Amino acid sequence: MSPWIILVLAGLLETCWAMSLKHTEGFTRPGPTAFFLVTLAGSMILLSMAVKHLPMGTAYAVWVGIGAIGAVIGSIFLYQEPLPMMRLLFLIMLVGSIVGLKATAAH
Repeated sequence: MSPWIILVLAGLLETCWAMSLKHTEGFTRPGPTAFFLVTLAGSMILLSMAVKHLPMGTAYAVWVGIGAIGAVIGSIFLYQEPLPMMRLLFLIMLVGSIVGLKATAAH
């Protein structure tokens, strides 16, 4: 499997564990806490697989970016957080940065 696909999957799992944090209620709820731990471990494992073949700095930045974008989008839909124009602008800039990092990566 392509290291970029593995990295995207790792980023999606990062979104999952980040979004699940709210539901753990300080790690007092077993189900959400288990989901958090499984998705956290999966995200880290996939990230470690991706960095075997991709530049570390690029892979880490893309992974964090996917997680951040996913958390923002998830929060908008799940928690009805607002999306003012400036927030949307910075989200678009983050997407552009991720695309630029991938486009300029050595591998």
